[in-house]
Amino acid sequence: MIRQLWMRKVLATCVFAAIFTTSSMVALANSGRIAAELTVTGKNINGETPVVLVNGEPAKSGRSIFPSSTITTPDETSAVISMGKAGQIELAPNSSLNLTFDDKTVNGELNAGRLTVLSSLGTVNIRTIDGNTTTLNAGDEVLASGEKAQTRVRRSKAWVWAIVAVVAVVIVIVAVSQSNNNDVVSPNR
Repeated sequence: MIRQLWMRKVLATCVFAAIFTTSSMVALANSGRIAAELTVTGKNINGETPVVLVNGEPAKSGRSIFPSSTITTPDETSAVISMGKAGQIELAPNSSLNLTFDDKTVNGELNAGRLTVLSSLGTVNIRTIDGNTTTLNAGDEVLASGEKAQTRVRRSKAWVWAIVAVVAVVIVIVAVSQSNNNDVVSPNR
């Protein structure tokens, strides 16, 4: 009896040690590298899924982008790079960008095309082929030549939903007012 008790204690201790050791290895396995996600839109020859080049290799939507990557977009294809808290940027067709980023800042070198900052919590610094570095905010665009493109304001489409709601209310009011059915139906008949 005592021997079985000791065997259970030893076995329980071994299981506890194994679980503790493997769970700490999983927690320590995080590399700490941050990654961005690539979303590719546009057209490709023969109706295939559009691709961009990341470090010279074809890449489709969903690919992870790591700091110090070069992204190149072909004709009729654009790319959105989502970097978590750092923000989102969009590369227009025929653009090339050397990108570095961390949790708070985005830095890049735009060698061709146009870049638009869709959202950003930190700073976005883009160096252009004229050698100047431009600091961009959400909604700002820059061309590879160095000139700041006209700011696009992305307007909310809330007014469309407001119109739909008003039309729905008007339809309900008209339908109720046109109903001349005065028959009262009692549930107790």
